[in-house]
This record gives sequence, C-alpha cells and structure tokens, in this order.
Amino acid sequence: MPIAVLGSHRATGRTITEQFHAFDAHNPHVYRALERLVARRLAAGATRVNLKDPFEDLRRQLPYGVAGLNNNYTALYARRLIGEHPQWTAAFELRRRRAA
Repeated sequence: MPIAVLGSHRATGRTITEQFHAFDAHNPHVYRALERLVARRLAAGATRVNLKDPFEDLRRQLPYGVAGLNNNYTALYARRLIGEHPQWTAAFELRRRRAA
C-alpha cells in the first residue's frame, strides 16, 4: 500500500512551498483577503492572530470556496504577511521551519 496520499507533496513530487507558490500565483485574491481580515482584527484591538481563524473565515465568505486552499499554507501566508507588514510580527507566533 502506498504511503503517499493523492494530492500530498509526496504524490505530486512538489514541496509544500512549491505548491503554495503555484496556488498563490493563481489565487492572488486569497492573500489580499487574508491581509484585510488580519488588518481588521488588529485594528479591532487583537494583539495576537491565529491565521487559521481568518483562513476559515475566508472559506465561509467565498461563495464556492477556493479549490486547493490547503491548511498547510497557513504558515507560509503568515510569513508572507509578516514580510510585507513587519509591524505585525508580534501578532504571529512562528515556529522554525523544518523543510523548504
């Protein structure tokens, strides 16, 4: 029995980071929506943001969802948000990455 699950990085031969970049390139509206959701939370007084919450909010807001919106991408989106909004660094808790 194969260990890899269809759609996983092992089955596709692409890393999660490679899959993320492909998804992000085809769905730039996802990043913009996450950016707005995080900005609203911080403006409302939040000092910490768990990106899983805005991720799920986004899934509910989009009428048909977003095919391929993978939970594995939350950390990569958090890092991108911090990269583009360094003032948000303290709002996110990041772990050291084990893989590229």
